[in-house]
Amino acid sequence: MMRGDEERQEGFVVFTSLEDRIPPDHPLRAIRRLVDGALSEMSPLLDSLYASGGRVSIPPEYLLRAQLVQILFAIPSERRLCEHLEYNLLFRWFVGLPLSEAVWHPTTFTKNRDRLLTSEVAEVFFEHMRAQAEARKLLSREHFSCDGTLLEAAASLKSFRPRDEGGDGDAGLNGPGGRNPDVSFHGKKRTNQTHASTTDPDARLCRIKGKEAKLAYRGHLLVENRHGLIVSSALTTATGKAEEEAALDLLAKERGRRRGRLTVGADRRYNTKNFVRATRAMNITPHVAEKKRYSAIDGRTTTWEGYAVSLRRRKIVEEAFGWMKTVGGLRKLRHRGEAKVRAIFTFTCACFNLVRLRTLEIQHALG
Repeated sequence: MMRGDEERQEGFVVFTSLEDRIPPDHPLRAIRRLVDGALSEMSPLLDSLYASGGRVSIPPEYLLRAQLVQILFAIPSERRLCEHLEYNLLFRWFVGLPLSEAVWHPTTFTKNRDRLLTSEVAEVFFEHMRAQAEARKLLSREHFSCDGTLLEAAASLKSFRPRDEGGDGDAGLNGPGGRNPDVSFHGKKRTNQTHASTTDPDARLCRIKGKEAKLAYRGHLLVENRHGLIVSSALTTATGKAEEEAALDLLAKERGRRRGRLTVGADRRYNTKNFVRATRAMNITPHVAEKKRYSAIDGRTTTWEGYAVSLRRRKIVEEAFGWMKTVGGLRKLRHRGEAKVRAIFTFTCACFNLVRLRTLEIQHALG
């Protein structure tokens, strides 16, 4: 076989479109259809966020799809996202940005995107994803699971300073000041009542038993037990009672949508008299993991055959948290402030549902 010569060409004209370059069976095609359906329904809300006159902005549909790309492909920053859009035809097609249009500068993208990075927009988008799952009859109508997790804030422990300290101060410094000074906390008592982060004041110092304390928020999920789709979510500050209170709020919201008795699976942290009493008052059977001592449930619950099934299925909520942290980028938050973190958390929940819906669609097509 004769060796081919390398052809070098400075420039050429391509008579094709981005649509032609994406394989018909690419996974993002199904996700794009779901997203476009939601954005079409959200058009009146998006219109209300912009003035009737003035300079034309980046279309909000582009911004929201770009935000989803960043979450779906674990792109660590807006600058890196804009770089990908410059040369990645798949991402450019998903966003809807034609080849003839230039990619935005990262700061331009961030400033325009912040208009949409609100809990209202994120919640409406999430509800449209849920509605599409409901329309396909993929949600369980009776059996659910709930849980919470810590989300490490975009702030270091060095920023956790006394509330009455003026300015940056130099208390606790072992070495010279500067951008990243040495700080000693040995022998100093620090609590959320006396200290706050100068980087993210909404973050709270919290820890999981057996692990070091971190500045964090707490995310909460309610999933249905059939396919593990997220039906409701919440983000709160990391306080001791946050998990129980948020779970009850999510269950009350779901209770308003359903008739008949429901069940909710949960781990031992929810095995408290208050949680069991409150769920039963809502006509929801609490299938919480049993404690050896001081358990709030008894044989009336544990001997029922559905109790064991709920305890097995409740672990499905960990799949959602695992995906959101490893793929969705929530292991270490990139945004600061409870409002922005809540919006990103809700968008990530919607992305998880998008991936699950696409998988379920393929499984249904294969029979």
